[in-house]
Amino acid sequence: MMRRRRKSGLDEVASWPWQMGILAGIVAFLLIRYGIGAWLSTTGGPLLGPVGQQIGGITAPFAWIVMLACWLAAAVSWGNARKRRSLHDTRSDLDSLADISWREFEMLVGESFRRQGYEVLETGLGGKDGGIDLVVSKGGRRQLVQCKQWKRRQVGVATVREMWGLVDHHVADAVHIVSLGDFTADAARFAAGKPIHLITGRELLDRIRAAQTAAGAAPAAEPRAVPAPASQPSTPAEDAPFCPACAGAMRRRHNGRTREPFWGCARYPHCKGTMPASF
Repeated sequence: MMRRRRKSGLDEVASWPWQMGILAGIVAFLLIRYGIGAWLSTTGGPLLGPVGQQIGGITAPFAWIVMLACWLAAAVSWGNARKRRSLHDTRSDLDSLADISWREFEMLVGESFRRQGYEVLETGLGGKDGGIDLVVSKGGRRQLVQCKQWKRRQVGVATVREMWGLVDHHVADAVHIVSLGDFTADAARFAAGKPIHLITGRELLDRIRAAQTAAGAAPAAEPRAVPAPASQPSTPAEDAPFCPACAGAMRRRHNGRTREPFWGCARYPHCKGTMPASF
């Protein structure tokens, strides 16, 4: 099994929310340019001699380089966040979960946890702990996540035992194992009664669909009176009732969202009185 490469400092910044990357760049610039640089150029000069002054003089371009590097990492973070949302919102069936790379599958699972209110750290610790793909937190509980995009294999008890052993090692409260396929009966028996959550591809898809539905359900809008077009007669209809708000005449109108008819005050927008109508 190929080990994942060790994370660099910029990889770490790219794993943060992009706003934090922008802020980190600004803080690093100020610290290097007006903190370390100023000290080397003034106080450090007498102590270190000309060398200190020379080093202080080159901190300005270095500060710009560090800030721009952090901002580049923030741009990567923003792009990854956008990709995660796209992956999540375009999944429709199990085939769509299988037709993505293993890395995209991890991003998708992470986004699913985010939609459930978890804070998600995309990790990948490498070596013997390489099975930990995500660390999620909610309500003060720290939980480990392993993703298995196995299309034709069931996750066995050995994998579940291994992840259970990492819970104490990493001082976690629970573990989630997400598989595109299913789990063996032995794996399910071992997980029973423990804070081990076995999530099948079907269950993952149900979570994704529920989040998609929740995001797509727009709140009901209040009826909005729409002024009549200029081509409409300016006089109220002969059978128009009186406005319940100002006792003035009313006009036939339609709700701008549902197109349902209603009576609206002829003095709109000065008076917003309405009454139901059927015509």
